[in-house]
Amino acid sequence: MNLIACVEDKMGMMFNHRRESQDGVLRNEIVRLAKGKTLWMDEYSAKQFEDHPDDISVDEWFMEKAGPGEYCFVEKADPALFKDKIEKIILYRWNRSYPADKYFDIPLDHWKLVSTRDFPGSSHEKITEEIYEPAE
Repeated sequence: MNLIACVEDKMGMMFNHRRESQDGVLRNEIVRLAKGKTLWMDEYSAKQFEDHPDDISVDEWFMEKAGPGEYCFVEKADPALFKDKIEKIILYRWNRSYPADKYFDIPLDHWKLVSTRDFPGSSHEKITEEIYEPAE
């Protein structure tokens, strides 16, 4: 599976059981990235993708159900529990520091940054996409 997550500067994903931020342009980028493959997420995340109901698969056990080459958008789930299934990590960085109490918990020291690009979002002047593959 290809794991997608949004993080702030200290790798925070959520604060007080809520996402730290959301962005309409970013949602469109995620749907575009997963085009032609299944894009999995839980009900909590699916609420912000209501404009794309045909592009996502929603299940509370989405990380368990995702197969090779499919995408998982993670906000609340613990991605480290499924680290052996991950083929690629796609991080979207807000390029800001927010308070956080849930963090992206997969160390990137065994991953190689293979691609990075910046784009303007609807709520953030710059969002950075980073794509990681396993280091050899």
